[in-house]
Amino acid sequence: MPDFSHALSDDPHGTRIAIEVTAGAKVESFPAGYNEWRKAIGCRVAAPALEGRANKAVIALVSLTLKVPASTVSIASGQLSSQKKVLVSGMKKEDALRHLEQFF
Repeated sequence: MPDFSHALSDDPHGTRIAIEVTAGAKVESFPAGYNEWRKAIGCRVAAPALEGRANKAVIALVSLTLKVPASTVSIASGQLSSQKKVLVSGMKKEDALRHLEQFF
């Protein structure tokens, strides 16, 4: 199991997760592997990277995986990039790690 804990960091409002997004994927998946070099967790969404559709899909998929309301998940940085920082408000890093560990 890879040590993906470096992709998560504490934030005053919750936890930030470094995510590497693949838009237009055939199958949606989060987490979809771990990029050791970039210290980012993979995320595959079917939505295209047009007009914010992929960002909305990322938010929905992350919230579903972490079992939190979509309103607590936001794109903190990288709105126009495949490399994003997602903020999960109100969730501690340890709780996020626990939820994600079951997928690795």
